[in-house]
Amino acid sequence: MGALLAVFVLLACLVLAPPVAADEVLFLNGDRLTGKIVSATGGKLVLKTEAAGNITIDLAKVKTFSTDAPVQLQVGEKAPVVESRVEAGPEGQVQREIPPGAAPQPLPIKDITAINPPPPAWHGSVALNGLFTTGNSETEQIGFTAHAAKRWDDDRFSLGGEYSYGRQKDQNTGVTSTTVNYGAGTMKYEHFFGKKIYGYAGFKIEHDGVAALVYRTTTGPGAGYQWFAGPTFNFAIEAGMSWVHELFQDTPSHDFAALRLAYSLDWTPVKPLRLYNTLEYLPNVTDFGDYLLNINAGARVAVWEGLFGDFRIEYRYDSTPAPGRKTTDVRYILSAGWEF
Repeated sequence: MGALLAVFVLLACLVLAPPVAADEVLFLNGDRLTGKIVSATGGKLVLKTEAAGNITIDLAKVKTFSTDAPVQLQVGEKAPVVESRVEAGPEGQVQREIPPGAAPQPLPIKDITAINPPPPAWHGSVALNGLFTTGNSETEQIGFTAHAAKRWDDDRFSLGGEYSYGRQKDQNTGVTSTTVNYGAGTMKYEHFFGKKIYGYAGFKIEHDGVAALVYRTTTGPGAGYQWFAGPTFNFAIEAGMSWVHELFQDTPSHDFAALRLAYSLDWTPVKPLRLYNTLEYLPNVTDFGDYLLNINAGARVAVWEGLFGDFRIEYRYDSTPAPGRKTTDVRYILSAGWEF
């Protein structure tokens, strides 16, 4: 009698228990998949299933879908992210509840930019370079470069830094001399007023012991125009004003207001190779013969899982250098690094 009662209670629990909650995806060919919708972006939806784990689904093959709980929806590139439960709709559509509890509203699947979009992440790179020789001369040179940026819908913030140090010992005289002692740091904020036009505020600090430059700071606002922006080709120009403050060894500090003209370009002609070039021209607004010119050009080859090799040329020109120093510095740098 006790066993019969236990069986009866078990069957009652199974019959009366609510169904297990799950999101559902209905395909154009009539197939169905249930699980948990993790995210969607770039026309691809990720569904976590019990049997097969995460499955990536092409949204072009989806008739409709539904979620058991609210998800974060973004419709259009500039639209804010909203939270809503999603119900199944006719072919090519879903139903969303905005605000929560309101009557469902039709939403074309093709208009959904993202589901549960990830928060903005830092992207950038770190690279190291070095040179060591022995024999007729002993040479030691090390350096690094680092850059990181974060992009929101309308804003971008970036940080950068580099440092190179080198010395050489003459085996005949035993004298050691510094051949390279250069460091720089940058910080930049940009606000986009549209897809192409943006304003910026930038700061840069430099030190060059060989050029007798104790430090130089360049600070100022400006505007930019992004002519091209894509996965294989980017080109932007900038114009603004900067305040330049520099101090050389054994000389008074030098300050001037400068016009700033600049461009940046990168091009990926084939998948592993990226070519890049930047130029910055800073003429004194009261004396155009007094100016700074910075040019970088290089090539980066992707190797494996974010690892890369990089070769670049840095050209620096200062029309009014420290006494006894040359106006031009050129560096050829071969490095290896990691992109994140």
